Amino acid sequence: MSNSPCEEGGLSQAAPNVNTQDLFENPTQTTATEKTPEDQVLPVVDEASPSSTSSFEMLDMESVPAPYQEVQPHWFFCRRADDNTSWLPFSREDSDKLQNACNTVGEKKEEVVVAVDGERYDVYVKERRRHAVYWEQSPTEVRRCTWFYKGDKDTRFMPYPEDFSKSLEEAYMIAVTLDEWNRKLEFPTGETVILHNPKLMMQYQPIGLQDEWVSSPSEQTRPRTVKRGVDNISVEIPDGEPEKVDHLVFMVHGIGPACDLRFRSIIQCVNDFRSASLSLLASHYKRAQQDGKVGRVEFLPVNWHSSLHGDATGVDEDIQRITLPSISKLRHFTNDTLLDLFFYNSPTYCQTIVDTVASEINRLHTLFNQRHPEFKGAVSVVGHSLGSLILFDLLTNQRTDSEPRKGVPSDEPFHLSCDTLEQTLNRLGLQQYLETLQAENLDLESLALCQDSDLKDLGIPLGPRKKILNYVKRKWLPEDCKTGAVCLAPGLQVLPQANSDEDGNQSSGLTMQQPQFHRAQSITSAVDYEYFDVGIGQVSIEYPQLAFHPQTFFAFGSPIGMFLTVRGLKRVDPNYTFPTCKSFYNIYHPYDPVAYRIEPMIVSDVDLEPMLIPHHKGRKRMHLELKDSLTRMSMDLKNNVLGSLRTAWQSFARLPVAALPPVEEGESTIERNLQEAQASAAVTASAKREEKSADLWTKILDWPRALYKHYFQVVCEEAESSSSAEETEQPEIKVGMLNAGRRIDYVLQEKPIESFNEYLFAIQSHLCYWESEDTALLLLKEIYDKLGVAFEQPQQ
Repeated sequence: MSNSPCEEGGLSQAAPNVNTQDLFENPTQTTATEKTPEDQVLPVVDEASPSSTSSFEMLDMESVPAPYQEVQPHWFFCRRADDNTSWLPFSREDSDKLQNACNTVGEKKEEVVVAVDGERYDVYVKERRRHAVYWEQSPTEVRRCTWFYKGDKDTRFMPYPEDFSKSLEEAYMIAVTLDEWNRKLEFPTGETVILHNPKLMMQYQPIGLQDEWVSSPSEQTRPRTVKRGVDNISVEIPDGEPEKVDHLVFMVHGIGPACDLRFRSIIQCVNDFRSASLSLLASHYKRAQQDGKVGRVEFLPVNWHSSLHGDATGVDEDIQRITLPSISKLRHFTNDTLLDLFFYNSPTYCQTIVDTVASEINRLHTLFNQRHPEFKGAVSVVGHSLGSLILFDLLTNQRTDSEPRKGVPSDEPFHLSCDTLEQTLNRLGLQQYLETLQAENLDLESLALCQDSDLKDLGIPLGPRKKILNYVKRKWLPEDCKTGAVCLAPGLQVLPQANSDEDGNQSSGLTMQQPQFHRAQSITSAVDYEYFDVGIGQVSIEYPQLAFHPQTFFAFGSPIGMFLTVRGLKRVDPNYTFPTCKSFYNIYHPYDPVAYRIEPMIVSDVDLEPMLIPHHKGRKRMHLELKDSLTRMSMDLKNNVLGSLRTAWQSFARLPVAALPPVEEGESTIERNLQEAQASAAVTASAKREEKSADLWTKILDWPRALYKHYFQVVCEEAESSSSAEETEQPEIKVGMLNAGRRIDYVLQEKPIESFNEYLFAIQSHLCYWESEDTALLLLKEIYDKLGVAFEQPQQ
């Protein structure tokens, strides 16, 4: 290239020698040949301002150039997904914190860490990396961005590297100060940037080898548009989150690693649910936020699938060996997703799942309190699909503070045996790992609390890890498991049957507050099935304890009712409640194929309709209102017309009777009886004619309902009451203490398009909860009602 433009710009030698692939990698970029930048200047100008052919002249006519002002930086972070790289901005509050930290980094030798995104991520300013706090995620790059570019096929502006942006800013400062434009900057990597004027700056890609079949200019690489400052590009900067956290919610996923139809992870789905809650707080609790009464609700994901299918269990390798090679994708989906249902009913892997969920919740709870020492709010749990069943079993087997563990005093720790750590490792032939464990101050008690991932982090291979964990599992048996007694939660009842206690006395399982079913302890494992006379029974395992008492348990698309029925539990005692959780909501979509109700198991003698969750805009959906209106209109029209016809026919039938001559005093009784018989016959005949006419009018007037049934596929029931009877609300019925006497089953309103074919949207209905604003609003109302914060419906 020519050196004269280089000398004019004076920045080519000062520009950083960076890698083209790292700095200008663009998924839509082509590598075709192009003409020299000098030949393309005029066409680029025409494309940049098509509405004016004299844009250069209008900009150059300014007599007094604007003084140079330093560009305001904004911080971005990189997100890579499916070979697609995008840069997203931090909120202005987080960007200001990062910029202030960056200004002080030069004065400090140690790394500066800034918490961003509601303290869910930490940014290491010197390293320019963003690390997740609560879950495992690869670190992502962050940049202090001042200059941006966008290709012809790009959908958004991409930030330049910081060194490259610094060179552009220096050239821009010289051009503004000297009022000398059309400056050409050439970089060692071959990129060329031309500063035509403050509003028009273009970047040209390096010229590659021209192929024989690429000859027309339209097939060559087009230049990129260059912008200075985040205010000059079209990007949506998110609002910052309130620092105050009012409530903490843990969300447990269901089967499989993906949580929606886009195959996103639980982390991404919870991020969407959190964003929806922040938006609803701003709209439905606006006044409370302005008064400082409302902060935000923090939602944290709980991932157990990776622990089950990881190297710790080795189950994936075992399943793969017996999997047929045909229809490989479908079989892989089945192994990775549907088999989780069978794993949870397995005595071997159910313990792994429950331990993972409980330990992950406790870990997140401890870490959250460490990062938010001022937090004094309550904690709730949410379970989707199988995750709700896991939480249900976990909460059912929690103990209150006044219930010590059987066989172990409440103030004494658990002991494996009298052996020391050294003796245990010598017995297992693993004495070479004694120093590794002692370096972490691990003894037998703390070793019993470790998981496979903990030992893996210490560098212990898979084989020794398995030996240690298996030994600990066999030795650490609770006293109630050793005796073979398994207690069901009070209120969860099976069919009436006679059970023999240890003294041989007969007692009914329904009358006992905590019926016990005795079995022989398995020799090879501490976990076994519990067999009933009906159903497959529930896996008998040792349920860990949560470090807190949840305030509310929300179940999304839950199969709890089905699993309880299959386990042989016919009904739930109305007086039953979770030991440590006093509220329970069963939320489901009407077309969800996995969801089941709970209330019929509590109140079986009353047919209760589920509670309809209001739309977040404060009304029913339009198609539901239309359905109710059409049904009501057809019933009213039918009843009104039939009533009028009935009156008319009765009046017409009575006319001959009323026209008879008056009865004279001397008329005999026989004549009077004859006239009454004639009148009665006339009324009977008119009634038959009225009934036939009514049937005809019924068929004619039923066409609105038939038409609605044809298009909307709904079943319209006949109205039993007359039009004068007003609709009365059902009296409030208590459905047990599982939700403190309140309703438990809550159903979402289906969307209009879902009403056309419920089978087509069945799978989507099971995965819709993560993006459902109606569901998020129900959670917020339950949370803030207990905090005494009033809910306000925004004006439409």
